[in-house]
Amino acid sequence: MSLALPVLSLQLYSLRQLGDLDAQLDAAAKAGFVHVETIGSHLENPSALKSGLATRGLTAPTGHIGLPALRGDLSRIADSCLSCGIGQLFMPALPAEERGKTAQAWQRSGAELGAIASRLSEKGVALGYHNHHWELDPLEGGGCGLQRLFEGAEGSPLTWQADVAWLARADVNPVDWLDRYSHLLVAAHVKDQARSGKHADEDGWTDVGSGILDWPSLWSAAIGRGARVLVVEHDNPKDPAGFAARSFDYLRRFEQAA
Repeated sequence: MSLALPVLSLQLYSLRQLGDLDAQLDAAAKAGFVHVETIGSHLENPSALKSGLATRGLTAPTGHIGLPALRGDLSRIADSCLSCGIGQLFMPALPAEERGKTAQAWQRSGAELGAIASRLSEKGVALGYHNHHWELDPLEGGGCGLQRLFEGAEGSPLTWQADVAWLARADVNPVDWLDRYSHLLVAAHVKDQARSGKHADEDGWTDVGSGILDWPSLWSAAIGRGARVLVVEHDNPKDPAGFAARSFDYLRRFEQAA
């Protein structure tokens, strides 16, 4: 992935409740986005994805892909990405049963992801890791999962997509972690945490700009430390299309100023 300037994108996972891929792409385009981030199931029909993007004047510079798929058929995934213009994938979460409690377990996971990243890079697609909050929990043997995973992947081309709101939910200063791993940072997820007691039916998330996170400064911090794709996301929106449109309207000023 080589983007000269940061771009504003939308994670299509946020729109899954609207229906099929066409409905999701329609809503993304109507909200104002010209870039989207895919999920793994979209790569199962790359011709439909490619056509759907082109019809609406959209591009997908990045996508998410699960670890089972990466383990299963890397050549197919790479071919699907290249046919649709996806140059960077992110593995969004280790399977729950593989989230170890020890430093060694996370280092092994990092080594595996690093090896996959190397193989995928040879096919023309980059691979990175996307965090939640549990990677910041302390481990037996010291450190936390995110730290040990990156240690295990050291020397590989594995990159990082920082989910800034999940870092904040882990009760750490997101900028400290952006600083710490700026050499790996290539993208960031942009979402907002609702005020205490609000939006419980949306898992405590809200439209970007209406919550408690200081996105003007976080946006600048992410870009200043290497993020070139800023991806809007809401894990469980009640009004997916409205969330996308309102968040785009809030963030477009940052994109224009970048």
